[in-house]
Amino acid sequence: MIARVLAAELPAHIGERVRVAGWVHRGRELKSVTFLVLRDRSGLTQVVLSGPAPAEETVVEVTGLVTANPKAPGGAELTEPALTVLGEAVVPPPFDLYRPTVPATLPTILDSAPVALRHPALRARFEISAASVAGFRAALDGIGATEIHTPKIVGSATESGANVFGIDYFGRRAFLAQSPQFFKQAMVGVFERVYEVGPVFRAEPHDTARHLAQYTSLDAEIGFISDHRDVMAVLRHAIAGMLSAAAARESAVALLGATLPQAPAEIPSIHFAEAQKLLGGKDEVDLAPADERFLSEWALREHGSEFLFVTGYPMAKRPFYTHPEPGNPLYSNSFDLLFRGLELVTGGQRLHRHADYLAALDQRGESPEAYRSYLEVFAHGMPPHGGFAIGLERWTARLLGVANIRQTTLFPRDLHRLTP
Repeated sequence: MIARVLAAELPAHIGERVRVAGWVHRGRELKSVTFLVLRDRSGLTQVVLSGPAPAEETVVEVTGLVTANPKAPGGAELTEPALTVLGEAVVPPPFDLYRPTVPATLPTILDSAPVALRHPALRARFEISAASVAGFRAALDGIGATEIHTPKIVGSATESGANVFGIDYFGRRAFLAQSPQFFKQAMVGVFERVYEVGPVFRAEPHDTARHLAQYTSLDAEIGFISDHRDVMAVLRHAIAGMLSAAAARESAVALLGATLPQAPAEIPSIHFAEAQKLLGGKDEVDLAPADERFLSEWALREHGSEFLFVTGYPMAKRPFYTHPEPGNPLYSNSFDLLFRGLELVTGGQRLHRHADYLAALDQRGESPEAYRSYLEVFAHGMPPHGGFAIGLERWTARLLGVANIRQTTLFPRDLHRLTP
């Protein structure tokens, strides 16, 4: 579409005059020559100049002869160049973007994100993130699911109580959606299989390396299931697609030195009650972070898998719409997927009969009136269904071995950060 050759394409044009464009990554002035390294979205191009190089991060266009040079990036460089400045950099970047490793603290990176993320190693994380989303979409498209886009402003906080952000909506009280849960369930009644990639908002006062106030959720909901095990199979399929797409970004993976796992043909699973026995006979309704790490180590040791399903969480810890375990109503047809010591995905089978919803709400002492619009769809016939949600930033952080979720978030929103 644009008559421009990218850095990665130069070796195919040796002996030709071409036009390249990008940012001045670095200029090295020697006694008789200057080597300008140009950066574009595909990589680096070396340009041999006779005069000084423009300031770093200046945007330039260069026309020159592609010449073989095994010492240059990609084995080719531009000689006999004609350089035009397209956009001048008038202030230096917050740190040297040409250095192989990032010589800056996380606060510096986050404060200067629009420029800091130009660093190839920082940028590569988001290439992997983008590839993961593409893999998720492809996997769900491949089983006949339809992508949907649901409201992020809702009129009630019934699903999540206090953990939502309230906003003024033309003089009325409204909230930022904590999840597309109710909408995606309703759309099972339209499309049978649906998924969504979009932001969700959690007004939880966590100030940890694994929590954000806004993150990207990869949601799916599947109709006509037998139970939660069908949902787990779909999730395994989605994870395999995400891993395959991420691995295809070979240059980004290599630059980051990341080790990507294989998706097992079948992810091992353990019931919550059995997990409690492994953990020393605990009697809890949820897993602590230390428990998740212990169980992940157990799965790797016993099954050779970096993934582990924990199924059958107690109903006391799951939302009211969760389907109970047949014959054992204290437990649920739900699951978490642990990955490298951390809960990555929550999902399960939902209730689908109107009468069961009324009974579940009554058991919890809640009024059906608060859920009237949600419950209406179940009065019109819904198939057995279930789904899951993957936090994209958490996924990318675990995949790349990054300690803080903010390092895989373009512009984090947390207790302290609202800019940039």
